[in-house]
Amino acid sequence: MPSESSGKKSSILLARERGFFDKSKSISLFIVLIFAACLFIFLHFREVTVDTLELNSISKNYVVSQIDFNFPDEEATFVLRQRAIKDVDKVYRIDPDQLIRLREKLEQDLIGNYQWRKETKDASLEDMMKAIDLFENGVMLAKFTNSQTISKVHEADLPAQDYYQYLPDSNPAENSFYIPNDIWAQVEYQIFANSTVSVPVVDYIIHFYASNTWRLVPDIKAQNNLKRVLQQKIPQQYTSVTVGDNIINQGEKVTSRHIAMMQSMKQALNTHRNLWNPYSLVGSILMTCILVLVCYVYFRIAHKDILNSNRFLSLIITIMVLTLALAKLTEAFLIMNGSHLIEDIGYPLFVPFATILFCCLLNERIALFCSGFLAIVMSMTLVVDRVGFLVVNLTTMVVVIAASRRISKRKEVFWVMAKTWGASIIVIFAFYLYDNMSWGSSLATDLISSFVFLLISAILVAGLLPLLESTFHILTDIILMEYMDPSNNLLQRLAIEAPGTYQHSIVVGYLAEAAAREINANSLFCRVSTLYHDIGKLNHPQYFTENQQRGVDMHQLLTPQESARVIIDHVSDGVTMARKANLPEPFIDIIKEHHGTTLVYFFYHKQSELMKGDKSKVDCSLFRYSGPKPRSKESAIIMIADTLEAASRSLDELEEDTITKLVDEIIYQKSKDRQFEECALTFEELGKVRKAMIKTLTAAVHSRVKYPKQELVDESG
Repeated sequence: MPSESSGKKSSILLARERGFFDKSKSISLFIVLIFAACLFIFLHFREVTVDTLELNSISKNYVVSQIDFNFPDEEATFVLRQRAIKDVDKVYRIDPDQLIRLREKLEQDLIGNYQWRKETKDASLEDMMKAIDLFENGVMLAKFTNSQTISKVHEADLPAQDYYQYLPDSNPAENSFYIPNDIWAQVEYQIFANSTVSVPVVDYIIHFYASNTWRLVPDIKAQNNLKRVLQQKIPQQYTSVTVGDNIINQGEKVTSRHIAMMQSMKQALNTHRNLWNPYSLVGSILMTCILVLVCYVYFRIAHKDILNSNRFLSLIITIMVLTLALAKLTEAFLIMNGSHLIEDIGYPLFVPFATILFCCLLNERIALFCSGFLAIVMSMTLVVDRVGFLVVNLTTMVVVIAASRRISKRKEVFWVMAKTWGASIIVIFAFYLYDNMSWGSSLATDLISSFVFLLISAILVAGLLPLLESTFHILTDIILMEYMDPSNNLLQRLAIEAPGTYQHSIVVGYLAEAAAREINANSLFCRVSTLYHDIGKLNHPQYFTENQQRGVDMHQLLTPQESARVIIDHVSDGVTMARKANLPEPFIDIIKEHHGTTLVYFFYHKQSELMKGDKSKVDCSLFRYSGPKPRSKESAIIMIADTLEAASRSLDELEEDTITKLVDEIIYQKSKDRQFEECALTFEELGKVRKAMIKTLTAAVHSRVKYPKQELVDESG
């Protein structure tokens, strides 16, 4: 017997009673035009694709320029900037510690020796201290270097008044030197030229400091600042490349220069490309028409019911447009981010996101086509390695379809994506081995990025599923499992108020599920919907045989016509209760159709007997269900299972032979009554349904060994 999930989601549950939106041809055309417009935008407004080069890898092909362009030449810029600072020599300044010590010595002389008053013409101590402060501040700013460096200071437009042309012959950081008098004269002029300090005071201070030897220390900060400013004044250098010029040779190691050339060529191609060129527009329109036509032909052949339901059509287009938009926004973010992520991420995974939505909301065949369609369209337009993108996304698509067949809870979406990531790891490793690429940071980036893409997809799917289910009124397996919960108010009422009907519904569900599985119909839907197919009996449970006490028949108080009306009304009552409880529309279809337009034969026969066998006096329409007849395979299966379960209770012996005869009789009578003419159930499928129900019911009521009556045994001896 096939596995439980073999028939899962193979058929789409379309509500039989459709509103204006669902069946309007003008709305269908509008939906298709929206899809075509979105597809055109995605195809037309695309990034230019060029070969992707990975830093430090070996180029597999020759790459030549497709257009004239200029690229930022970092090597040329570096050379010019190094040349600009070539003549910058070391810069020194006076050792500040030595300056502090000399000041302390000068202050002691001023306090302990009054000779300075005579030399300064009776200057006050306060004037002397102010002059020393001024001198000390000026000397602290003094920088000593050669003439070439001072020229570079002027070239850099930096203040040069504190620079003095003086460098000792030996290392000034290790030896002490007398600074020449001409340098002191320049220092004196720089510090005191615009001051009010008297000349004698200036002469005294300069003489004191000039008579000492000095140790110069490197001024690293000033030297580095000068180099930095000089390099900044050199602009970014650009090198011209003409169309046809060689960018990289086959087998050559990829450098940052090659990558810069490829990026610049891509920008030039984007700039040169005219999106409003008539040829470009016509090409995009033709490609859009071709792709839309491919979709139409597929659905026309394989899923014609989708084309007749605007609700499902709009759902499919919503998922496809949402996936394309997600891919485009991700691409735009990576490009506008300014980093090299767009080149580093070799295998972006967008298709699994759409695949799992299609599997949960529709079925695997639609998921296979639509996801493959998306993979091809995205490989045409996104800035990706087309072969790698297609292989990885198509492989993960198949894994998602296989893993999604058992989803019954929303959290299982994450487990599906975990399996998909495992598959993507194998494919990525295979690509690296196949292309003989080095295993380094690029491999880690691809593995991590694939995990991130799938994690985000799982989060989005978990959040979007309830929204899409409620918006488009889709009955997914997840929702079906929720309706199986015994705590549901209607099921609780059935179990308490009509326990016989509840048990009947459970058995019918198992029979219908087994039969649906054999013909690849929606087996889970059959099992769940049958739990609710007889809820209308809750209004008058005592009038139905399975709920009656032994020896009590409520129909003895009614005429056959009244009894038939009570029995028939459980369908309309069930529809009313189902709508009040907001049950899904496919459930309501089952309630309406599970008896079709069949005859309540028992009471029809009693009425005929009252008329002494003259059937012309009996209005047959009063004893028939209002229908409609089953309009889906699931509905027809449930009709057979419902009748079989009820009729099997009347059999004296539940053996395989008697069950077989009963099933054959039920199918024959339903077929003769033309109940299956609207459900598209073939003779081959009807045969499989027959065998499945016989096997299931026989297994459920298999005979046991008859044990002899147990008697009390006296073992006393």
